[in-house]
Amino acid sequence: MRRTYVWDPVVRLFHWSLAAGFAANALITDPEGDLHLYIGYGVAALVAVRVLWGMTGSRYARFSSFPPDPGAAAGQLSDIATGRVRRHLGHTPLGALMIYNLLLTVSGIALTGWLMTTDMFWGIEWPEELHEALAAWAEFSVVLHVAAVLFESRRTKVNLARAMVTGYKEMPGTSAETRQCAHTGKTRPDPGS
Repeated sequence: MRRTYVWDPVVRLFHWSLAAGFAANALITDPEGDLHLYIGYGVAALVAVRVLWGMTGSRYARFSSFPPDPGAAAGQLSDIATGRVRRHLGHTPLGALMIYNLLLTVSGIALTGWLMTTDMFWGIEWPEELHEALAAWAEFSVVLHVAAVLFESRRTKVNLARAMVTGYKEMPGTSAETRQCAHTGKTRPDPGS
């Protein structure tokens, strides 16, 4: 087993704080109450910090380490369908698409929530309808994300949830059996093995 530090404290704190804030607003708070509004502003601030950290943070936190790549995502789906296992030190291609999806969706939820508090959009229905539609999409995305993390953890034998708690990914094999691609962070079988 090869243990590699991947997720820095900012990434981990963002991840779990966003999960808690979103869950609180989706499941617990009164949508008409002040607490819902304050948590929404907190979530918006978290997203802003994550965007800044995505440009200036540690190696695997940077957006440049996981660009949205539909071709690579299709390749990962093909790997899943054929049983081929490729392990990634950073985000997988499908994971990267989910991150961009969630960041954009949560930003849209925050924006439409704020619009509903302004005089200009007070009483207008479309911001509220869009807010609710985006929240429903985010809920679906979160369920899909959790299912994918569980599935990929089992399939690749890399405990992804634990890595997001500890910061370390434990990759099966030794460095002689796997090697890391410098640009993508993927690990793949070493042709010499």
